Amino acid sequence: MRISLGHAFRSLGGFNYRVWVGGAFVSNVGTWVQRTAQDWLVLTQLTHHNASAVGLVMALQFGPQMLLLPWTGYVADHFNQRRVLLATQATMGVLAILLGLLTVTGLVQLWHVYLFALLSGSAAAFDAPVRQTFVAELVGDADLPNAVALNSTSFNAARMVGPAVAGIVIAGVGTGWSFLINGASFIGVLISLSLLRVTELHPQPRALRARGSFTAGLRYVWSRQDLKAILVILFLIGTFGLNFPIFISVMAVRVFHADALEYGLLSSFLAVGTVIGALFAAGRREQARFSALLTGAGVFGIGCTLAAIAPHYWLFAAALVVTGIAALTVTNTSNVLMQLSTEPAMRGRVMALRVGVALGGTPIGAPIVGWIADSFGPRWALGVGAASGFLAAAVAVYVLTRKTPRDEPGFTTRDYRRS
Repeated sequence: MRISLGHAFRSLGGFNYRVWVGGAFVSNVGTWVQRTAQDWLVLTQLTHHNASAVGLVMALQFGPQMLLLPWTGYVADHFNQRRVLLATQATMGVLAILLGLLTVTGLVQLWHVYLFALLSGSAAAFDAPVRQTFVAELVGDADLPNAVALNSTSFNAARMVGPAVAGIVIAGVGTGWSFLINGASFIGVLISLSLLRVTELHPQPRALRARGSFTAGLRYVWSRQDLKAILVILFLIGTFGLNFPIFISVMAVRVFHADALEYGLLSSFLAVGTVIGALFAAGRREQARFSALLTGAGVFGIGCTLAAIAPHYWLFAAALVVTGIAALTVTNTSNVLMQLSTEPAMRGRVMALRVGVALGGTPIGAPIVGWIADSFGPRWALGVGAASGFLAAAVAVYVLTRKTPRDEPGFTTRDYRRS
């Protein structure tokens, strides 16, 4: 595998992408500040270390990704993406400010957090597929793999900064200010969207407005073995593995008896791994390959296993780095493979389905993982995450040994190759 540092940042040569990444980074820092503070608020202030409550918040926050699929994919494929992003980002910013005001004034209750998780999750359900496919308009298909990897780098670099900032803010001035900081951070991405040079965008074909467009997207995915396999892998890891708000919070509080600063630092260690994985992905000269999903899923299982048996805080933190690299490999590779092998007019619906499957399984997995953490202990909950990685790796092995993706209808070898 050939890696080039200069090659890794080539997408930043375009004005629009530079502006977009800058605004997105500011907003992503705020997002991670809020996510960390929200889990801490529920776990330590609104309940007595109740992991099931954290799981329910996650279920409400990510459930709309699946429930709203018929509409989110339609919006991504049929509407002006820049305008949709302006609307969704502004909505999420306002919701963060309102929750912050409730918390700062001492009026916040657990049901408030549930409600705002559902509302912000609904806005995010429309935002996510548009945001992912909008990258192609910023850079074009030629630089899409690099831009996707740099997006992941930015998002996870913010993941390093945000939880640490949240720990400082919570310890210094209280949880509510973390939500207000997130609300203000959306100003950055709104400014970046308004500054884009519209004439330099790379418009993608818009789908014709017609009935049955969602079912057409489902039929398209169903006809493709490679896409179905990727979605199964994402479902397993997304549903039972990517529950780190539960894993980290209950391990920090119950096993290592950590304070807010130490808790925030653990989330930053996970982000260190994802940034490393994203930079490797951005620097690759060859196209993404299906076999990378096998590697990522297997290492994810190993990382969760190491985290589950870690006897000390710092060994747990080190295991999170490994797990973060693997998680990024799976999510980034699936993103690139699905975008580049999909017809442009279908991308919005396919990516909405991808996001829905990857995150929409959270209402199933998060409450189960939370219940296991409450009933059997945090280490057993991490064991469920490890099992999801090993099962996903088994799916990848099955696909790679039985039939190659290029044998399937609709597969375009022009865009990417399987190893």
